[in-house]
Amino acid sequence: MKFLPSVVRIASCSLSIALCSHVQAQGDARTGNFPVKPVRVIVCTSPSGGTDYAARMFGQKLSEIWGQSVVLDNRPGATGMIGFDVVAHANADGYTLLVMNVGHLITAALSERLNFDVTKDLVPVSVLAKTPVILVVNPSVNARTVQELISLAKSQPRKLLYASGGAGGVQHVSTELFKQEAKIDLVHVPYKGTGPGLVDVLSGQVQLTLTSVPSVMPHIGSGRMRALAVTGAKRVPALSAVPTFAESGLAGVNVEIWYGMLAPSGIPAPLLARIARSVSEVANMDEIKEKMTRGGAEPVGNSPAQFAAYFKSERDKWVRVARNANIKLDAPTR
Repeated sequence: MKFLPSVVRIASCSLSIALCSHVQAQGDARTGNFPVKPVRVIVCTSPSGGTDYAARMFGQKLSEIWGQSVVLDNRPGATGMIGFDVVAHANADGYTLLVMNVGHLITAALSERLNFDVTKDLVPVSVLAKTPVILVVNPSVNARTVQELISLAKSQPRKLLYASGGAGGVQHVSTELFKQEAKIDLVHVPYKGTGPGLVDVLSGQVQLTLTSVPSVMPHIGSGRMRALAVTGAKRVPALSAVPTFAESGLAGVNVEIWYGMLAPSGIPAPLLARIARSVSEVANMDEIKEKMTRGGAEPVGNSPAQFAAYFKSERDKWVRVARNANIKLDAPTR
């Protein structure tokens, strides 16, 4: 029995080491040593479109800053709610983050059957970038201006089809806003993400869509899509020939798509601030600014507090628009 004290001492040392390691790991996250392993970023869309574009651009630079891999995990479906659900139930340790867009916020605000509460289970980190919305049509559509499209739609009620990345998403509600302002009737065709919808616009299966500028820049440049107008107060530098909706007589079509990063609620405030500072660092890189501008977007990189205030104001705004358009969702995440 004489060996028991030694066993106890060894067990005590092992426990102490384990506790110290646990405390140090917590301290690493709080004091800025994060990350010490790869970070998974859930992207709420398919591997195409503006959200994926922003996620990949920021993910690459965050990996360089942190010295750890940033692994993108695309989770399209249920208009982004599958991705939301994954992150809402993830550990709040900073190693699982979410990249989404304003359309996903709208869907979360309107849906009644979700396994999470977007205002309680997720916390804003930072806005990555923002872009105007652009109206594009298949070249077969006999319209080269917004007013010509309106005349065509009025002459053929419910004959023109428009694509969106899902019911309740930003493409859906922004096109409904366009319909309200133009007093026209278009038929909504929802897809599981922006990418599949763009494929059908390119093929002519549907005639038009309102979407982010980066997602359609290559198709406009190749002539496979025709751009009619962009939202915002001024024209997009990369598409200077495309007029704004205001110039086209529809100033009320005022929409901005933004891409934001969220984290599970409960994440320590120092860690939240650390991640947001890294996002801001990426947004201020000359390389990122140049690439974003060329792609028709603008990097942001604001603070968690600034994003939280904007998050709430955008939620309130689009809920009002959706109600005016009588958009109601019942979208389970599973």
